Amino acid sequence: MSCDKDGPDEGPMDKLPVPDHVQDAIRTLIRWSGDDPAREGLVDTPARVARAWKEYCQGYDADPAHHLLRQFEEVGGYDEIVLLKDIPFQSHCEHHMAPITGKAHIAYLPRDKVVGISKLARVLHGFAQRLQIQERLTAQVAQCIWDNLHPQGVAVVIEAQHGCMTGRGVKTPGVGMITSRLLGCFLDDQSSRKEVLSLMGY
Repeated sequence: MSCDKDGPDEGPMDKLPVPDHVQDAIRTLIRWSGDDPAREGLVDTPARVARAWKEYCQGYDADPAHHLLRQFEEVGGYDEIVLLKDIPFQSHCEHHMAPITGKAHIAYLPRDKVVGISKLARVLHGFAQRLQIQERLTAQVAQCIWDNLHPQGVAVVIEAQHGCMTGRGVKTPGVGMITSRLLGCFLDDQSSRKEVLSLMGY
């Protein structure tokens, strides 16, 4: 079964002009890999690949902190943990440009303000849509929330699988990697740390 080349599922990048030198670079890679970039099935591939990578890396064109600008003070006295679990994401590793796919759990303990829950996912995607390593991605998401929302604590845990490990090299599928970053009370207070990790399922 072939993937869709065009049609109603086209994304916002599918009409983006692609410079010749970018397409030439992809043709060179195809040729170096052992195939003929001039054959029918590959003629339009350089432009598609270029547009796909522009979409994969659209996080470079935005500041994830922007999503945290709108905050709400009327929380009805709520002063407990806010947790968004199992947020799916996709990124690409900066070493082999292979996919990183997984899920993230993001929590914070409000001080006096909260944000819309979708904004936590948008912060994650803003950093994930760049060339990444999982450790840095975890730290960036946590630090962004800490710096802009000024909560009592932030906890971010990411679980992911890495294509550079499953599809090449050691070729070991099914192996997951877990990273975490705890800030504020979740780092300093044992009971708070235990509570938030328990809510996340750890």
